[in-house]
Amino acid sequence: MPENIDLVVLAGAVLTPSALAGAPAEAGFVAIRDGEIVAVGTPDAADSWRSRAGRVVDLGDATLTAGIVDAHIHPVAGIGLTRGVDLSAVATLDEARRALAEEAADAGEWVLGWGLDPNVFGPAAPSGALFDLLPSDRLALVQLFDAHSAIASAAALERAGVTGAESFDDSSSIAVDEHGTPTGYLLEQSAMSRVTGILPILTFEDRRDALGAILRGMAETGVTIGQMLDSSDPDAFDLFDALEAEGELPIRLRVSPMAVPGSHESDWARLADLQGRHGRRWEVRGIKLMIDGTIDNGTAWLREPDTHGESTESLWLRPPEYAAAVAYFHARGIPTTTHAIGDRGIEFVAATLNALERTGVPHRIEHIETLPDDVLDLIVEAGVSVSMQPTHCTHFTRADHTDNWSRRLGDERADRAWRTRDLHDRGVVVALGSDWPVAPYDARATLAAAMLRRPAGRTDVTPVLPHQALDAPVALDAHTRGWWRSVGERGGTIEEGMPAYLTAFAANPLSADPDAFASAHVLLTVVGGDVVVDRSVAAARR
Repeated sequence: MPENIDLVVLAGAVLTPSALAGAPAEAGFVAIRDGEIVAVGTPDAADSWRSRAGRVVDLGDATLTAGIVDAHIHPVAGIGLTRGVDLSAVATLDEARRALAEEAADAGEWVLGWGLDPNVFGPAAPSGALFDLLPSDRLALVQLFDAHSAIASAAALERAGVTGAESFDDSSSIAVDEHGTPTGYLLEQSAMSRVTGILPILTFEDRRDALGAILRGMAETGVTIGQMLDSSDPDAFDLFDALEAEGELPIRLRVSPMAVPGSHESDWARLADLQGRHGRRWEVRGIKLMIDGTIDNGTAWLREPDTHGESTESLWLRPPEYAAAVAYFHARGIPTTTHAIGDRGIEFVAATLNALERTGVPHRIEHIETLPDDVLDLIVEAGVSVSMQPTHCTHFTRADHTDNWSRRLGDERADRAWRTRDLHDRGVVVALGSDWPVAPYDARATLAAAMLRRPAGRTDVTPVLPHQALDAPVALDAHTRGWWRSVGERGGTIEEGMPAYLTAFAANPLSADPDAFASAHVLLTVVGGDVVVDRSVAAARR
């Protein structure tokens, strides 16, 4: 007797590998059993599978793709990084000040905000001038968009005991004025933690509920898997367990804890021991490292100083220790992925990875914001993959180089921005992601940004280096199969024998106008064969 099937999904267009390669996208079905795709076919062959299915989802004219994967997210850290008022949409310093003043009216002891773009300060450095509409004794902290810097009020600095004379084991710093007085600008994690460490603590229950809402929001925009590149919050695994005690995580999580700059072999051993820890939809696999900070903050690692004379060194005060960390994990078969933004930092990471024995352990580089040709050659030679965030380019830089990132680099280096197309054309595996909460996690907007090189829906904005745009099939492949390839696993395509991760959109991402696609309805997400989001009935009623 034929075996029963868990799920059959029918759609007006099923984007199989042949469709991504240029063949017409045809109507069809996908059958799933025990988390695996067991059949893909045309509608006339679906009846025998439907009759044995425990559940059938008919998407009508919608398009079914392989499941979207966000290669770079921080959902647990994001709970703390997104407290208070969302400032990501403000365009001027006055707007930010007014938003904080409004927040202060209903806030408790602390006024908090997040997502602020340093471009609101113009050519000036971020500072406590942000809080000019608040009383001088008000405790306040605002996270900047990149999650690598923050601004604290004078009262908050005093409460935290910050003097400006602090030194750290990495290149974190506390900005001071000509008199040595802290300006409020805190750069990198060690400095920020001096103030974040005294914020009111959220209860475990509040954090559990917040994490559930974050992951659910991701699933509702089409994300089926996310790679969480940290585990600095000590309750992260407990939060996963608590959510799974009540049900299931809305997406699958691959957790890669961080080997922080300045750490040593005893620290690496503890991270190695975490490998393989898991729940039903989460697992610890891989390690995250960072070689530098950000260009916006002057903490990247550039070959030549930026226009402020900054971004001249690694976050690892002794860079060979980074190479030793990578070698430690590589020797134990543990994949790594490294945050590298400045040209010198990218070069150092690529050279380090290129020197490793080729044993099949996959390694990846994150961000790659300004890339000279010779470093691109080195990445190709090293045979590593890359993870790119298209919205970082489209949301935070401008084609005319009037933004903070471009001003710091100057025209020549800014014209090497996010060379996604060049990397792909040279055969480098590219995986797309958001780096949430640095940028929104909505996969539709990420795909649109990769194709447009400007924000979706903003036809008034000049694209940034449009020759680096990805064609629709390449962008979709990078946001699905690209991640699987980058971690050395099979998946990310609609084929028999592949893991059953699927996303359905009301519009076809291969043929729809990218601006329109960014607001297309997400009708279905399937995670490991389980339906997590199903709006097919609601969609049929519209």
